[in-house]
Amino acid sequence: MTLDAQGTNATDRAGLNGQAPRCDHIDQFSAVEYGPPECKECLALGRTWTRLLVCLTCGWVACSDNSQGGHARAHYQETDHPVVTTLETRSTWRWCYVHRRTV
Repeated sequence: MTLDAQGTNATDRAGLNGQAPRCDHIDQFSAVEYGPPECKECLALGRTWTRLLVCLTCGWVACSDNSQGGHARAHYQETDHPVVTTLETRSTWRWCYVHRRTV
């Protein structure tokens, strides 16, 4: 058995083939209705965005860190809603701000 820094069994949380431990945050949300495909903060400031992300906890849509505003991260910092996805069609990409990695 392999223990982590907190003394819990790290083997139980491990992913397949030595992948990073599973992110439990992805199990915490149900289906949410996404907001309109725009970053309201950028629109108010007259800015454009490079990529839009949607909060999987509440459906809030905001610009990514690649954009001038980085409003999706600001939403996480204000709300502690941990996981976002992209609005791109058929994408399975998700980012967990808590673990700072894709999940």
